[in-house]
Amino acid sequence: MAAVHQSRRRSGPTVPRASTRPTSRDVAQAAGVSQAAVSLVLGDKWRGRVSEATAERVREAARTLGYRPNLAARNLRLGRTRTVLLVVPALTTEFFAGVYTGAARVAARHGFGVVLYPSPEGIGPARDPFASAEAALDGVIASSMAAEALTAIRGDQLPLVMLDSDPEGSVGAATVNLDIADGVRQVTDHLLGLGHRRFLHLAADVASWTFEVRARELASRLRGVPGTSLRTARSPISIRGAESAAEAALAHPDRPTAVVCDDDQLAAGMYKAARRLGLRIPEDLSVTGLDDLALATAIDPELTTVRLDAELFGERGMHALLAVLDQRTPEAGDIPVDLVVRGSTGPAPSPT
Repeated sequence: MAAVHQSRRRSGPTVPRASTRPTSRDVAQAAGVSQAAVSLVLGDKWRGRVSEATAERVREAARTLGYRPNLAARNLRLGRTRTVLLVVPALTTEFFAGVYTGAARVAARHGFGVVLYPSPEGIGPARDPFASAEAALDGVIASSMAAEALTAIRGDQLPLVMLDSDPEGSVGAATVNLDIADGVRQVTDHLLGLGHRRFLHLAADVASWTFEVRARELASRLRGVPGTSLRTARSPISIRGAESAAEAALAHPDRPTAVVCDDDQLAAGMYKAARRLGLRIPEDLSVTGLDDLALATAIDPELTTVRLDAELFGERGMHALLAVLDQRTPEAGDIPVDLVVRGSTGPAPSPT
């Protein structure tokens, strides 16, 4: 027996089997801190309570040990599901895919999952995907274009952040907006600087605050410039629908020299209509879009458009919801947007 005992002593301390899951106590011992400090750091609630150096030491220990928090136990303790619903219009463009990517990235850093819920037909009511949304979810992020779907799933009874929504009349606890009004101002000033005075607004035929802002800002900007005219044609957000609406609008005797489109898809439809009528872009007609989708550089000439950072939009929406859940004030201020000038805009043609 002595030989056996001696052999065990020489083997050193017992090494946990590979299947043994490291605990927060292991992390605390490795970092030389208390378990409470580990909870604060890994729960992202350490600021003002522990130092940056201590927080980094805890994170490094967790990484080295391969520690993962027991979410099921934590969720039961906190009364949370760690699940957020992102309600968007039907995914007809990559814009809302970018919003989801940004929201999911931030959510993952905080131990949340994001369920994507596209509203049928883009807008309007939708079937409740949960037996009880209030029991299954911690909160909701919703685009104003899909706001009606919230009633069907009782999403408006949960902590709610609205995207692209009127901050004065929002049903959400917080709103996150892109600076669409400034984007329209940039487009309008660009076209006015090129000498254009006859404008067509190819507007999305969708009852939504974000599209109301575009129409209102464009009309307001042009009212202050003598000699300008503005007509409006409406279209569903599709290339085929835009082509039909644009062809009718371009047949007007007082044909515009500049077209402001609410969306890059509408601009692509305008391209098709213009070419069918024998109009050159930009020599006869300047066209602008809004979104800066991949489509914008796939058409010829490449499209002058307003770049909207969809992923940042999703990130800010998720940050705002986390702030609401933690009873903090979300970050204020609209997200800046940028005009990207390409080949679809040029000087106004000389009067004939």
